[in-house]
Amino acid sequence: MTTLIQRMREELVRRNYAETTMRSYLQTIEDFRRYVGKRLDQLGPHDIRRYQVHSLEERKLGVGTVSNHIAALRFFYVKTLKRHDMKEDLPYPHCAKHNRRLPEILSTEEMSRLINSAQNLFHYTMLLTMYSAGLRRSELCRLKVSNIDSGRMMIRIERGKGDVDREIPLSQKLLTTLREYWRWMRPKTYLFPGTQNGWRADKPITAKVIWEAVQKAARKAGIEKHVTPHTLRHCFATHLLESGADLRTIQVLMGHKDIEATTRYLHVSTKRLQAAASPLERIPVSGPGRLQRSRKLHKPE
Repeated sequence: MTTLIQRMREELVRRNYAETTMRSYLQTIEDFRRYVGKRLDQLGPHDIRRYQVHSLEERKLGVGTVSNHIAALRFFYVKTLKRHDMKEDLPYPHCAKHNRRLPEILSTEEMSRLINSAQNLFHYTMLLTMYSAGLRRSELCRLKVSNIDSGRMMIRIERGKGDVDREIPLSQKLLTTLREYWRWMRPKTYLFPGTQNGWRADKPITAKVIWEAVQKAARKAGIEKHVTPHTLRHCFATHLLESGADLRTIQVLMGHKDIEATTRYLHVSTKRLQAAASPLERIPVSGPGRLQRSRKLHKPE
Protein backbone atom coordinates (compact mmCIF):
# COMPACT_ATOMS: atom_id res chain seq x y z
CA MET A 1 0.00 0.00 0.00
CA THR A 2 1.49 3.31 -1.10
CA THR A 3 1.87 6.24 1.29
CA LEU A 4 -0.97 8.18 -0.38
CA ILE A 5 -3.37 5.24 -0.29
CA GLN A 6 -2.47 4.73 3.37
CA ARG A 7 -3.31 8.41 3.97
CA MET A 8 -6.66 7.87 2.25
CA ARG A 9 -7.37 4.85 4.43
CA GLU A 10 -6.61 6.83 7.57
CA GLU A 11 -8.93 9.63 6.37
CA LEU A 12 -11.72 7.09 5.75
CA VAL A 13 -11.23 5.63 9.24
CA ARG A 14 -11.19 9.12 10.76
CA ARG A 15 -14.55 9.85 9.13
CA ASN A 16 -15.94 6.51 10.35
CA TYR A 17 -16.73 5.05 6.91
CA ALA A 18 -18.08 1.47 6.80
CA GLU A 19 -15.50 -1.28 6.27
CA THR A 20 -17.07 -2.35 2.97
CA THR A 21 -16.99 1.23 1.64
CA MET A 22 -13.35 1.59 2.68
CA ARG A 23 -12.37 -1.59 0.84
CA SER A 24 -14.26 -0.50 -2.28
CA TYR A 25 -12.75 3.00 -2.34
CA LEU A 26 -9.19 1.79 -1.76
CA GLN A 27 -9.53 -0.88 -4.44
CA THR A 28 -10.77 1.74 -6.92
CA ILE A 29 -7.79 4.04 -6.29
CA GLU A 30 -5.37 1.13 -6.63
CA ASP A 31 -7.06 0.11 -9.90
CA PHE A 32 -6.83 3.72 -11.14
CA ARG A 33 -3.12 3.88 -10.29
CA ARG A 34 -2.37 0.61 -12.12
CA TYR A 35 -4.33 1.69 -15.20
CA VAL A 36 -2.58 5.04 -15.57
CA GLY A 37 0.84 3.75 -14.53
CA LYS A 38 1.95 6.90 -12.69
CA ARG A 39 2.35 8.11 -9.14
CA LEU A 40 -0.98 9.20 -7.72
CA ASP A 41 0.23 12.70 -6.91
CA GLN A 42 1.30 13.14 -10.55
CA LEU A 43 -2.12 12.39 -12.04
CA GLY A 44 -4.32 15.09 -13.49
CA PRO A 45 -7.67 15.72 -15.20
CA HIS A 46 -6.53 14.06 -18.46
CA ASP A 47 -5.78 10.81 -16.64
CA ILE A 48 -9.16 10.89 -14.91
CA ARG A 49 -10.99 11.40 -18.22
CA ARG A 50 -9.15 8.46 -19.79
CA TYR A 51 -10.00 6.23 -16.85
CA GLN A 52 -13.69 7.16 -16.94
CA VAL A 53 -13.97 6.54 -20.69
CA HIS A 54 -12.06 3.26 -20.29
CA SER A 55 -14.49 2.13 -17.55
CA LEU A 56 -17.62 2.96 -19.56
CA GLU A 57 -16.60 2.10 -23.13
CA GLU A 58 -13.99 -0.65 -22.85
CA ARG A 59 -14.79 -2.39 -19.57
CA LYS A 60 -18.54 -1.86 -20.11
CA LEU A 61 -19.10 -1.18 -16.41
CA GLY A 62 -22.58 -0.19 -15.29
CA VAL A 63 -23.38 3.45 -14.63
CA GLY A 64 -23.89 2.69 -10.92
CA THR A 65 -20.45 1.05 -10.66
CA VAL A 66 -18.75 3.97 -12.41
CA SER A 67 -20.58 6.38 -10.08
CA ASN A 68 -19.09 4.50 -7.12
CA HIS A 69 -15.63 4.84 -8.71
CA ILE A 70 -16.17 8.58 -9.08
CA ALA A 71 -17.16 8.82 -5.41
CA ALA A 72 -13.87 7.09 -4.49
CA LEU A 73 -11.82 9.38 -6.72
CA ARG A 74 -13.59 12.46 -5.32
CA PHE A 75 -12.79 11.35 -1.78
CA PHE A 76 -9.16 10.79 -2.68
CA TYR A 77 -8.62 14.14 -4.37
CA VAL A 78 -10.94 16.38 -2.36
CA LYS A 79 -10.78 14.87 1.14
CA THR A 80 -7.32 13.28 1.20
CA LEU A 81 -5.25 15.55 -1.06
CA LYS A 82 -7.41 18.66 -0.37
CA ARG A 83 -7.52 19.41 -4.11
CA HIS A 84 -11.02 20.88 -4.23
CA ASP A 85 -10.45 22.12 -7.79
CA MET A 86 -10.51 18.50 -9.02
CA LYS A 87 -14.20 18.10 -8.18
CA GLU A 88 -15.17 19.71 -11.50
CA ASP A 89 -13.14 17.06 -13.35
CA LEU A 90 -15.01 14.24 -11.63
CA PRO A 91 -18.62 14.44 -12.85
CA TYR A 92 -20.99 11.59 -12.15
CA PRO A 93 -22.37 9.77 -15.24
CA HIS A 94 -25.54 11.45 -16.50
CA CYS A 95 -28.83 10.19 -15.04
CA ALA A 96 -27.16 7.42 -13.08
CA LYS A 97 -30.13 6.99 -10.76
CA HIS A 98 -32.74 7.11 -13.51
CA ASN A 99 -31.05 4.40 -15.61
CA ARG A 100 -31.20 1.89 -12.81
CA ARG A 101 -32.80 -1.36 -13.90
CA LEU A 102 -35.57 -3.00 -11.96
CA PRO A 103 -34.28 -5.95 -9.93
CA GLU A 104 -34.96 -9.54 -10.95
CA ILE A 105 -37.56 -11.07 -8.65
CA LEU A 106 -38.22 -14.75 -7.98
CA SER A 107 -41.70 -16.00 -7.25
CA THR A 108 -42.26 -17.58 -3.83
CA GLU A 109 -42.25 -20.99 -5.56
CA GLU A 110 -38.89 -20.24 -7.21
CA MET A 111 -37.47 -18.98 -3.91
CA SER A 112 -38.53 -22.22 -2.24
CA ARG A 113 -36.80 -24.23 -4.96
CA LEU A 114 -33.66 -22.13 -4.66
CA ILE A 115 -33.32 -22.58 -0.90
CA ASN A 116 -34.19 -26.28 -1.04
CA SER A 117 -31.48 -26.77 -3.68
CA ALA A 118 -28.69 -25.64 -1.34
CA GLN A 119 -25.63 -27.88 -1.45
CA ASN A 120 -25.43 -28.57 2.29
CA LEU A 121 -26.64 -27.37 5.69
CA PHE A 122 -24.10 -24.52 5.72
CA HIS A 123 -25.36 -23.14 2.40
CA TYR A 124 -29.00 -23.85 3.27
CA THR A 125 -28.78 -21.86 6.52
CA MET A 126 -27.04 -18.96 4.77
CA LEU A 127 -29.70 -18.72 2.05
CA LEU A 128 -32.52 -19.08 4.56
CA THR A 129 -31.04 -16.31 6.74
CA MET A 130 -30.47 -13.93 3.84
CA TYR A 131 -34.01 -14.31 2.52
CA SER A 132 -35.71 -14.35 5.93
CA ALA A 133 -34.00 -11.14 7.08
CA GLY A 134 -33.33 -9.37 3.76
CA LEU A 135 -29.61 -9.13 4.44
CA ARG A 136 -26.87 -7.71 2.28
CA ARG A 137 -23.88 -9.98 1.66
CA SER A 138 -21.64 -7.85 3.90
CA GLU A 139 -24.22 -8.05 6.69
CA LEU A 140 -24.41 -11.84 6.46
CA CYS A 141 -20.61 -12.08 6.55
CA ARG A 142 -20.43 -10.06 9.80
CA LEU A 143 -23.49 -11.62 11.48
CA LYS A 144 -22.56 -12.91 14.94
CA VAL A 145 -24.02 -15.65 17.11
CA SER A 146 -24.80 -12.97 19.70
CA ASN A 147 -26.91 -11.09 17.13
CA ILE A 148 -29.56 -13.83 17.26
CA ASP A 149 -31.89 -12.93 20.13
CA SER A 150 -34.24 -15.90 20.49
CA GLY A 151 -35.76 -14.45 23.67
CA ARG A 152 -37.05 -11.35 21.86
CA MET A 153 -37.25 -13.18 18.51
CA MET A 154 -35.13 -10.50 16.83
CA ILE A 155 -31.98 -10.39 14.69
CA ARG A 156 -29.70 -7.42 15.31
CA ILE A 157 -27.76 -6.10 12.32
CA GLU A 158 -24.75 -4.09 13.46
CA ARG A 159 -23.12 -1.42 11.29
CA GLY A 160 -25.18 -1.96 8.17
CA LYS A 161 -24.87 0.33 5.15
CA GLY A 162 -24.24 3.88 6.35
CA ASP A 163 -22.98 2.41 9.64
CA VAL A 164 -26.57 2.11 10.94
CA ASP A 165 -27.82 -0.63 13.27
CA ARG A 166 -31.27 -2.17 12.86
CA GLU A 167 -33.37 -5.07 14.11
CA ILE A 168 -35.36 -7.60 12.08
CA PRO A 169 -37.95 -10.09 13.40
CA LEU A 170 -36.59 -13.61 13.75
CA SER A 171 -38.70 -16.18 11.94
CA GLN A 172 -39.60 -19.27 13.97
CA LYS A 173 -38.79 -21.41 10.94
CA LEU A 174 -35.36 -19.78 10.70
CA LEU A 175 -34.75 -20.20 14.44
CA THR A 176 -35.45 -23.94 14.18
CA THR A 177 -32.89 -24.25 11.40
CA LEU A 178 -30.35 -22.06 13.22
CA ARG A 179 -30.54 -24.29 16.30
CA GLU A 180 -29.94 -27.40 14.20
CA TYR A 181 -27.12 -25.64 12.39
CA TRP A 182 -25.52 -24.46 15.67
CA ARG A 183 -25.52 -27.99 17.11
CA TRP A 184 -23.59 -29.12 14.03
CA MET A 185 -21.26 -26.19 13.31
CA ARG A 186 -20.76 -24.84 16.86
CA PRO A 187 -19.79 -21.34 15.66
CA LYS A 188 -18.07 -19.12 18.24
CA THR A 189 -18.14 -15.44 17.31
CA TYR A 190 -19.37 -15.33 13.73
CA LEU A 191 -22.51 -17.24 12.83
CA PHE A 192 -21.02 -18.29 9.50
CA PRO A 193 -17.28 -18.78 10.12
CA GLY A 194 -14.76 -18.67 7.30
CA THR A 195 -11.65 -20.75 6.75
CA GLN A 196 -7.93 -20.32 7.19
CA ASN A 197 -5.47 -22.70 5.54
CA GLY A 198 -8.34 -25.02 4.69
CA TRP A 199 -9.68 -25.21 8.27
CA ARG A 200 -12.66 -23.52 9.91
CA ALA A 201 -11.59 -20.37 11.73
CA ASP A 202 -13.34 -17.84 13.94
CA LYS A 203 -13.39 -15.21 11.21
CA PRO A 204 -16.13 -13.99 8.83
CA ILE A 205 -16.78 -15.82 5.58
CA THR A 206 -15.96 -13.98 2.38
CA ALA A 207 -18.59 -12.59 0.01
CA LYS A 208 -17.36 -15.08 -2.61
CA VAL A 209 -18.57 -18.01 -0.51
CA ILE A 210 -22.10 -16.57 -0.46
CA TRP A 211 -21.99 -15.88 -4.19
CA GLU A 212 -21.02 -19.48 -4.96
CA ALA A 213 -23.69 -20.88 -2.64
CA VAL A 214 -26.40 -18.91 -4.48
CA GLN A 215 -25.07 -19.79 -7.94
CA LYS A 216 -24.88 -23.52 -7.20
CA ALA A 217 -28.39 -23.55 -5.74
CA ALA A 218 -29.81 -21.62 -8.73
CA ARG A 219 -28.27 -24.05 -11.22
CA LYS A 220 -29.51 -27.08 -9.33
CA ALA A 221 -33.00 -25.57 -9.03
CA GLY A 222 -33.10 -24.96 -12.79
CA ILE A 223 -33.79 -21.23 -12.39
CA GLU A 224 -32.96 -19.41 -15.61
CA LYS A 225 -33.37 -15.89 -14.21
CA HIS A 226 -30.23 -13.94 -13.31
CA VAL A 227 -29.86 -14.72 -9.60
CA THR A 228 -27.32 -13.14 -7.24
CA PRO A 229 -27.11 -12.95 -3.44
CA HIS A 230 -28.77 -9.52 -3.62
CA THR A 231 -31.73 -11.14 -5.41
CA LEU A 232 -32.71 -12.72 -2.08
CA ARG A 233 -32.81 -9.26 -0.49
CA HIS A 234 -34.94 -7.90 -3.35
CA CYS A 235 -37.32 -10.85 -2.98
CA PHE A 236 -37.58 -10.28 0.77
CA ALA A 237 -38.83 -6.73 0.20
CA THR A 238 -41.11 -7.57 -2.73
CA HIS A 239 -42.72 -10.57 -1.05
CA LEU A 240 -43.30 -8.49 2.11
CA LEU A 241 -45.01 -5.83 0.02
CA GLU A 242 -47.19 -8.41 -1.70
CA SER A 243 -48.21 -9.88 1.64
CA GLY A 244 -49.51 -6.50 2.82
CA ALA A 245 -46.59 -4.81 4.61
CA ASP A 246 -46.47 -1.02 4.26
CA LEU A 247 -43.55 0.81 2.67
CA ARG A 248 -42.41 2.49 5.90
CA THR A 249 -42.08 -0.88 7.65
CA ILE A 250 -40.16 -2.33 4.70
CA GLN A 251 -37.89 0.73 4.68
CA VAL A 252 -36.96 0.14 8.33
CA LEU A 253 -36.41 -3.60 7.83
CA MET A 254 -34.25 -3.02 4.76
CA GLY A 255 -32.20 -0.30 6.43
CA HIS A 256 -32.93 2.22 3.68
CA LYS A 257 -32.01 5.78 4.58
CA ASP A 258 -34.48 7.21 2.06
CA ILE A 259 -38.02 5.96 1.36
CA GLU A 260 -37.30 6.52 -2.36
CA ALA A 261 -35.05 3.47 -2.34
CA THR A 262 -37.95 1.40 -1.03
CA THR A 263 -40.58 2.65 -3.46
CA ARG A 264 -38.82 0.87 -6.35
CA TYR A 265 -40.41 -2.35 -5.08
CA LEU A 266 -43.81 -0.93 -6.00
CA HIS A 267 -42.70 -1.34 -9.62
CA VAL A 268 -41.70 -4.99 -9.29
CA SER A 269 -44.58 -6.26 -7.16
CA THR A 270 -46.81 -8.26 -9.54
CA LYS A 271 -49.74 -8.28 -7.13
CA ARG A 272 -49.60 -4.51 -6.63
CA LEU A 273 -49.43 -3.94 -10.39
CA GLN A 274 -52.33 -6.31 -11.03
CA ALA A 275 -54.38 -4.58 -8.34
CA ALA A 276 -54.16 -1.32 -10.27
CA ALA A 277 -57.11 -1.85 -12.61
CA SER A 278 -56.92 -0.38 -16.08
CA PRO A 279 -59.13 2.73 -16.60
CA LEU A 280 -60.69 0.80 -19.46
CA GLU A 281 -62.58 -1.24 -16.89
CA ARG A 282 -64.52 1.86 -15.82
CA ILE A 283 -65.89 3.00 -19.19
CA PRO A 284 -68.70 1.38 -21.23
CA VAL A 285 -67.71 -0.07 -24.61
CA SER A 286 -69.89 -2.03 -27.03
CA GLY A 287 -67.68 -5.07 -27.29
CA PRO A 288 -66.36 -6.88 -30.41
CA GLY A 289 -69.55 -8.84 -31.18
CA ARG A 290 -71.22 -6.28 -33.46
CA LEU A 291 -68.12 -5.37 -35.50
CA GLN A 292 -67.41 -6.71 -38.98
CA ARG A 293 -64.42 -9.02 -39.46
CA SER A 294 -63.34 -7.71 -42.85
CA ARG A 295 -60.88 -4.81 -43.12
CA LYS A 296 -61.95 -3.95 -46.66
CA LEU A 297 -63.56 -0.61 -47.18
CA HIS A 298 -67.18 -0.66 -48.43
CA LYS A 299 -67.93 1.38 -51.55
CA PRO A 300 -70.48 4.12 -50.95
CA GLU A 301 -73.92 3.31 -52.44
